Amino acid sequence: MSFVLDNSVLTGWFVSNQADAYGDAIAARLADTPAWAPALLELEFTNVLRTACRRGAMTAALAREVIDLIATLPIHIDREVVSPASHFSLAMRYDLSSSDAAYLELALRRELPVATRDGALAEAAWAAGVGVVNTGV
Repeated sequence: MSFVLDNSVLTGWFVSNQADAYGDAIAARLADTPAWAPALLELEFTNVLRTACRRGAMTAALAREVIDLIATLPIHIDREVVSPASHFSLAMRYDLSSSDAAYLELALRRELPVATRDGALAEAAWAAGVGVVNTGV
């Protein structure tokens, strides 16, 4: 079954201090199961790379290679326009940031669990009925 991929997991694949066993298990799952993400993921992740470059943890050349690599992964970017009212409603109902609400909205619309390391988003996904991807780790 597909799942919604949160930036908190994607970041761990390329930023060493964000890596963990859950992220590794999601990466392995991606080999057989495509993921979905809101268009916001592209902005969030490129900001993570920019920050890593500014802190000297990654070169710009490596960041560009990572961006090219991510483009080859089976991650479908959902470009459907969602109303701000919808995101606001979810953010208020589940006490989420508007960014986390975008991931939850996509999970609800596609009826998919969320792969996340973010505690608030995970709690909201369970409360909303879509759940979180269980990797057994």
